[in-house]
Amino acid sequence: MQTSLLLKWTQKAGRLFVFSLLILFLAIPVSASDNEPEPIRVGMSGAFSGPIKALGIEVYRGAMAYFEHVNRQGGINGRPVTFLAYDDAYDPVLALENAVRLLEQDRVDALFSFVGTPTVTRVLPLLKVYEDRGVSLFFPVTGAEPQRQPPYGGYVFNLRASYAQEVDALVREFIRLGKKRFAILYQADSYGRSGWEGLRNALHRHDLSIVEEATYARGFQFQRDMGKQVDILREAAPDVVISIASYAAAAAFIRDARDQGWDVPIANVSFVASESMLELLLEQERLTGRSYTRNLVNSQVVPSYQDYSHWGVMEYRWLMDQCSCELPPQLTPQPYDPLPYSFASFEGMLNAKVFTELARRIPLDELAEETEDSESVPLLINLGIGEPVFLGAGRRQGMDVVYFSTVRDGRFVPLHCWDDWSKEGQQ
Repeated sequence: MQTSLLLKWTQKAGRLFVFSLLILFLAIPVSASDNEPEPIRVGMSGAFSGPIKALGIEVYRGAMAYFEHVNRQGGINGRPVTFLAYDDAYDPVLALENAVRLLEQDRVDALFSFVGTPTVTRVLPLLKVYEDRGVSLFFPVTGAEPQRQPPYGGYVFNLRASYAQEVDALVREFIRLGKKRFAILYQADSYGRSGWEGLRNALHRHDLSIVEEATYARGFQFQRDMGKQVDILREAAPDVVISIASYAAAAAFIRDARDQGWDVPIANVSFVASESMLELLLEQERLTGRSYTRNLVNSQVVPSYQDYSHWGVMEYRWLMDQCSCELPPQLTPQPYDPLPYSFASFEGMLNAKVFTELARRIPLDELAEETEDSESVPLLINLGIGEPVFLGAGRRQGMDVVYFSTVRDGRFVPLHCWDDWSKEGQQ
């Protein structure tokens, strides 16, 4: 009897022991590396709220559309892309905090498409601090010079043409039309000064100088008055006004200039977020019955998404049509209606496309070590937009081409013939 009870107790204890081991085994987390490849973590800081939220949101949506496409195709060399983004509201301090969070907490493999000159400029010294981790900033959405020059140029890969190149291209076209007197409206910070310096240097090459300048503070709202800036520039009687501005400020200046009957040609650089500026002007036209979209031209760093001669444009539109492109919940943006297509989302997509190709061919930490003395073969990447991207062997800017657009029938369209544009603008 005792032997039988002992046997039953032993069997029961054995089952409990096995059951306990099973529970313990199931409680142990399985490493992602045992079942899934480690993702490539890409981190962005951009203005998802505040005065240029449309630009930040659209850049993010374009990049997300391409990264979603990459993940549907199996990732980068089998590794999925995790795309993290945080809102900085175009505030340099918040951008720096976001960069530290991405590097320390999220342990990203690369910083990507930070938006804006003052924000990027604040983050640049951080790249030097994290030099031992081989972290680079890929394709910031700014054409300023600090990330293209020492001491930080070696930590940044740029895709877009610089503001200096955009302004130089605008100056050359206007001079060819006989314009010689250039004034400038610019944001009173590193973004605006970068454009101001570009205009000064471009005019110097033609033995010309800036006839007048006016500034405004970052964060300018469309509802505010730009009459003082209009008066300052108009008194100098310029042939052209170059605008280095955000979309709300640029639209306010155009509105007030046209309301005063001043029909001077006004040219904006790519950072203006063309569609958002145009939306404000068209709404003003509906309110007043006046025309605000004549004699406008914008330089761009991507071709028009209306230019169907490029297969890259067709690919962009196709991918944007497929993408949900919803913002991460932590961004909690202010109300915003996404655009089906935009220059900003096109730029974001091209940034993601080139990043993907680079990561497929060269490990990211090795890319960070590329210098002018490197012996690696330069990378040529065809984006289907007319000019291939050339990166590597010390070359940190992939494209130099500048495109142009103008408003026709209530939308921005490609501008190829400036002579025709000039005649139409003076009608």
